[in-house]
Amino acid sequence: MEKLHAVITGVAGFVPDYVLTNEELSHMVDTTDEWIMTRIGVKERRILNEEGLGTSYLARKACKRLLEKTGVDPDTIDCVIVTTSTADYQFPSCASIVIGKCGLKNAHAFEFSAACCGFLFAMDTVACMIESGRYKRVILIGADKMSSVVNYKDRATCPIFGDGAGAVLMEATTEEYGLMDSYLRTDGIGLPFLHLAAGGSVCPASHFTVDNGMHYIHQEGRTVYKYAVSNMCKCSTEVVKRNNLSNETINWVLPHQANMRIIEAVVSRLGVPMDKVMLNIQRYGNTSAACMPLCLWDYESQLKKGDNIVFTAFGAGFTHGAAYFKWGYNGDGTK
Repeated sequence: MEKLHAVITGVAGFVPDYVLTNEELSHMVDTTDEWIMTRIGVKERRILNEEGLGTSYLARKACKRLLEKTGVDPDTIDCVIVTTSTADYQFPSCASIVIGKCGLKNAHAFEFSAACCGFLFAMDTVACMIESGRYKRVILIGADKMSSVVNYKDRATCPIFGDGAGAVLMEATTEEYGLMDSYLRTDGIGLPFLHLAAGGSVCPASHFTVDNGMHYIHQEGRTVYKYAVSNMCKCSTEVVKRNNLSNETINWVLPHQANMRIIEAVVSRLGVPMDKVMLNIQRYGNTSAACMPLCLWDYESQLKKGDNIVFTAFGAGFTHGAAYFKWGYNGDGTK
């Protein structure tokens, strides 16, 4: 029996219309465009500011675009996975809402949580599902409404994050394309340094938690930066080494869009030039689990069949990892 691989066969994305610029932020909090660009590298970010809309809205928009773009029969989708840190509700899952809104009658769905590593970790999970032979077509969506957990009076965090969603269709193939290798780790030491303190079972919502701003992101920037650079470099180097890749054979590096200085440090360690790095942090900011699929969406037309892509990410927990992916089609539509 031929070995099955899990390959991406289509990409779509969705970002809200509203653009929050650095200039506008400077009227909300003590910051400037120069300060943000120097320390983070974000010029603007998209914000979902309509009342009553959450992460599932972003996710279903991306999913519908993916279905329309690929022309795949919705009844042939086996599973939908949404990876997010900003679910609409504790339950039901965003994934179940997407299933209902998109009319996917023969699929089951579930949520996946690994913070900013969500898409990377979930992609590995989908690959295992497909390689088992039990699943042929899976839609994987990374989506986050980060504006819902950002304190716009905290200049250390509010310039970083934006809202968006990206979706990929992953299918079985016997060709040597798709997810080739991954190196994923969680060390469990990150809780004090990056978290959302309230709203879970340890600290349910109350007047006290609301009054004390405990439903906003807490991040100790210097510590997170140090661990992010160290671990993304370690994981990326490991994947490159064990797959005999080099800066000549790597076509693209797709890093989590957390901070431009982190990205530059990791890419420098790999010895890959910046023109091989997928970047959209300046336009969208850190959209957490949506970063990677949104980058694929932005760069799809430049991707060629057989391109070697190194994914790498870091997130709360701390989660970190890297993957080697061989792209499966010409993004410009040529054969």
